Amino acid sequence: MFQFEKKNIKLEKEEYAYLDIGNGQPIIMVHGNMSSGVHYLPLIDVLKHNYRCIAPDLRGFGDSSYNCELSSMDELADDLAQFMDALSINQAYFICWSAGCPVTLLFAAKHPERVKSIFAIEGGSHKGYPIYKKNKEFKSLFGKAYESKAELAKDPVQVAPVQNMLVSNNVAGMSSLWDAVIYTVNKPPKEDAEIYIKETMKQRCIVDLDWALSNVNMSHEYTAARMGDGRIDNIQCPCAFTMADRDYTVPPWMVMENVNAIKGAKLLSYVNCGHSPLVDCIDRLAQDVMQFIYQQ
Repeated sequence: MFQFEKKNIKLEKEEYAYLDIGNGQPIIMVHGNMSSGVHYLPLIDVLKHNYRCIAPDLRGFGDSSYNCELSSMDELADDLAQFMDALSINQAYFICWSAGCPVTLLFAAKHPERVKSIFAIEGGSHKGYPIYKKNKEFKSLFGKAYESKAELAKDPVQVAPVQNMLVSNNVAGMSSLWDAVIYTVNKPPKEDAEIYIKETMKQRCIVDLDWALSNVNMSHEYTAARMGDGRIDNIQCPCAFTMADRDYTVPPWMVMENVNAIKGAKLLSYVNCGHSPLVDCIDRLAQDVMQFIYQQ
């Protein structure tokens, strides 16, 4: 991994840390849950020769501040608008990964004139990421959503264990979790993996993010949590979505919810790839990103 240094910039109520590497047209890179802008370094290493790669740590992640408790994904989209304003960037290409996808889709729905295109890497659905109540055997009760953030915080499978690892700085446990659910095909080099996990352990908003993610719904349909608001119709830019066959975090049906909801969306199928094409197939990913942007 090449050397990097984060910059800092003040927003209205937060201070964002971010990577700003390369020259050319700007690409804003929006990370997902349990990560930071640093996780984009393999892709930045390729794109920096042709583009200005800007990868912020979202509110409550990485080295950014967490002054205001997160209650909705809209707030992260609003942060992005302030972030671009602070950098005097009117329009940019966007790349998003995992939970960064609904953040980016919300931003594009609110500010269609500021988004040239969206390339989503294993992007979470515009209908949210459901976290259902569990029975005594810790099995999901499909269709039964938690009714409050406090109740969701006690989820014994998807939320509480992760929160406990972050609070106790259980690096070994978090590394094992990533190996089990993210790195299902390849693993990054040991030195890189240590840097990524160090970034992951900085997160302070896991419960808040999980609550916001489970409650976002830009569709025209009901989910277990709420009725959609239809804002997916406001997406006007070209969009592309990767769909990996061994992603057990964002399954294919969730990617297809986005593809089917956005007119003209492009689907890119990845074989023998897990939730992190950034690790599993970086050469293919970088080529697809550059080709997609070039076609716009």
